[in-house]
This record gives sequence, C-alpha cells and structure tokens, in this order.
Amino acid sequence: MPSSYLTREGFERLQKELDYLRTEKRIEVAERLREALEDGELIENAELEAAKNEQSFVEGRIKELEILLSNAHLIEETNHTDSIQVGSKVKVHEEGYDPEEYVIVGAAEADPRLGRISNESPLGKALLNKKAGDKVKVEAPGGEFEIEILSIG
Repeated sequence: MPSSYLTREGFERLQKELDYLRTEKRIEVAERLREALEDGELIENAELEAAKNEQSFVEGRIKELEILLSNAHLIEETNHTDSIQVGSKVKVHEEGYDPEEYVIVGAAEADPRLGRISNESPLGKALLNKKAGDKVKVEAPGGEFEIEILSIG
C-alpha cells in the first residue's frame, strides 16, 4: 500500500480513533453480541445479526487504520512560500468568486468544508509545485476551470 500523507494532528486523531476501537468499542460490541446470543432464538435474531455486522465493521476499520498509520508519511503545515507542496496553505481566486484558502493534505484527512483538500483531488493535483501568481487550469468532474494562486504560506 502506498504511503499516505498525514499531518501530526491527523495522525493523532486517527491514532485516538484506533485506540478507542481496540478498547472501548470492541468491549461494547462484545457485550452486545453476548446479550443478543442470550436473547433466545438464533434463527431470526435481528439484534444478533446487527451486532455481527457492527463487529465486522469495527474490525475492518481497525485493520484499515492500522495499515494507514503504519504507512503514514508525516507532514507539517509549512510556511515555505516558493512552491505548493503537501502541507502548504494556499490562497486562490477563481474569477466570479471570493478568494478561498486551503491547506493541501493527504486523502485520509481531506475535508473541503474545512478548507483541507487532498493532494490527490483535481484541485490539489493542479496546485502541487505551482507558485504564487501562477494561473492554473483544473480538470474537475464538473468541468474545467481556472484559478490564480494569490499566496502560499
């Protein structure tokens, strides 16, 4: 599996989630399974089926987080202003819209609503290695658009 880019904050958040799932959530699901098994008929026990599904989801998420964290490449938000890299904060402007600020992060912690865009997204890919003042064409699923990079930092 290729390495994923994570900020220290993102790494710590995912590590906390993993710790929670391994401890508290596993115990909670095990208790739910035990109660469902004690509730009688196994043939049509919807609660047992739901508990098994939840257990499967939790174990899958644990495995996903273990792999993600073991292959993580930690990045720091950077003040480098020469070119855009993972960790850069960038201010861009698309004609007809207000300027917007983003931080380029790895896919695992991207959240466009919070201004955190993935380096693998169309916008993130288009911005990488560009400089302030550059005009960049972005090939997005909704169509092509152009933005100007106002500042990096």
